[in-house]
Order: sequence, then structure tokens, then C-alpha cells
Amino acid sequence: MSLTKEFIKGIYRENPVLRLMLGLCPVLATSSSVSNAIGMSAATTFVLVCSNFVISLIRKGVPAKIRIPIFIIVIASFVTLVEMVMAGFFPALSKSLGNFISLIVVNCIILGRAEAFASKNTPISSIIDGLGMGAGFAFAMILIASVREILGAGTWLGFPLFGTDFEPIAIFVMSPGAFLTIGFLVAFLNWIEHRRSAS
Repeated sequence: MSLTKEFIKGIYRENPVLRLMLGLCPVLATSSSVSNAIGMSAATTFVLVCSNFVISLIRKGVPAKIRIPIFIIVIASFVTLVEMVMAGFFPALSKSLGNFISLIVVNCIILGRAEAFASKNTPISSIIDGLGMGAGFAFAMILIASVREILGAGTWLGFPLFGTDFEPIAIFVMSPGAFLTIGFLVAFLNWIEHRRSAS
């Protein structure tokens, strides 16, 4: 598969959130606003790309029996770096995302890509895979957060979009709103796929 196809697959065909249904915990918890979604997406993509790269570099020297603990140590190192940078330079965002930054360590997207892809492919391919999966995760996060923030608060990135007569649908900024939004988006994508296969 070419590097371009490797990148694109993560955005739509193998989108980790909307197609593979992976990493839903941070999506459900932090997609109530677009600013949170951007922060979580950037952190996750950074960890994905860096951990994929390092795991690909060391893959031949890692004994099979202890590969998962070693992968987790690599991922945790980059998560710690992200936590420190975010706490130092973006304290409001760090406080808003809370423990969900730490939980990137056990995000099944990252560990899944380390095991399924980076441990079997070259560093360049692994970087592209990480960027593609990160872009797919960011696309899904920002799309879900946009729907939730617009309908639930009448804003986008904190900027008001409607007049004073707008009545926000409060459920969209609560946990059930995340489930509803993801459900409708997945149903819409499945409908598109069904139409394409039928024609």
C-alpha cells in the first residue's frame, strides 16, 4: 500500500472512532466543546506518531513475550511529555481535559496501532499510519464536538452563532448527547456505504 493510501485509510475507511469504534472513552468524555476536541486530538496524534515511530525502530530487538509492556512504557513516556507540556503552556486546557490526558496510555487506538502496524512495519510507514489515524481521530472528535457545542450551547469554539432567542438543547453537552451524536454519525456513514454498494 502506498504512503498516501496508508494516510487516507485512517481518515475514512478505517476511521478509529466512526468506523472501528475504538477510543470512544475520551471521545465521549471530552467532545463537549471544540476546544477540548482540538486539544485531545493534538495530544493523541502526537503520542500516536511518536510511539509508532519508536516502536517501529525497536521492533526487531523486543522479545515477543514482553512486547506489550515495552509498548506501554514507550507510549507512557510520550503521554507524560504531553502532560507536562500541556500543564506548562496550556493550563486551562490541561485542567479541562483532566485525567483523560493520562488515559491516552491505555487508549486502544494507540496500543492497537503499535501492535498491529508499528511492530511489523518500517519507521516511515509507521509515522504515516500514526498521522493518518491521528487525523481520523481528530476529524471524528472535532465533528462530534461541533455538533454537540452548536446544538448544546449555540456556540462554536466559544463564539455565539445564534441570536438571544436560541434555546440550546442541553442534552448535547451532557454524556447522552455524545452517544446520540456518535450514533447518528455512524448511521449516516453506514447509509452512505449502503447507497454506494447498491449503485
